[in-house]
This record gives sequence, C-alpha cells and structure tokens, in this order.
Amino acid sequence: MKSMKIRFSVCVMVLVAALVAPGALHAQAAATYKAKCAGCHGADGKGATAAGMAMGAHDFASDEVAKKSDADLAAIVTAGKNKMPAYGKSLKDVEIKDLVAYVRELGKQK
Repeated sequence: MKSMKIRFSVCVMVLVAALVAPGALHAQAAATYKAKCAGCHGADGKGATAAGMAMGAHDFASDEVAKKSDADLAAIVTAGKNKMPAYGKSLKDVEIKDLVAYVRELGKQK
C-alpha cells in the first residue's frame, strides 16, 4: 500500500510539472524577448519602433519571416544578421529555441 501511494504521488508530481512547465517557459521567453528584442521588433513583433524602422527590423507576421524554418530563425538569433546583434554567447540553446517559439506566437497575431 505504501509503495502505491508513493507511485501515485510521483505520477501526480510529474503531471503537475508537465502542466506548469510550459507556462514558466513561455514567461521566461517573453522576458527574454522584452529584454533583448522588443526594443527594435516592438512588443507586438511588428518592427514598428523607431529603432526597428531605422534598423530594418522585420515584422514577424510577414511572409518573409513565416517562410523561414525554426532552424533559420535560431541561426539568426545565434549569429545575428545585418544590423541585428548575435545572441549566441549570451543565450543558451534552449533559450534561443524558446525565443523562436515565442516569435512564432507573435507572428500568428496579425
């Protein structure tokens, strides 16, 4: 009976972690975006900030961005492109992956 309670408790903890973790990851990606990207791309990802327009920041809802693969976007975040700085040394691979997912969410909000 005791081992069954332990198994049940472990299953509940795993289930709770699986449900809570995506929200925490989204919040972390949003915070990273706000700190590193929003200055140019804007909070909405449209690139309509003064800095974004001066630097040629892309609208994440544009066809040009939409047609890029996640690997393409991760490479741009990692190495930079044109006037966009590289973040490969300041962000971990998993942070870049989560940031790309966040950018995709912004791109769906036309």
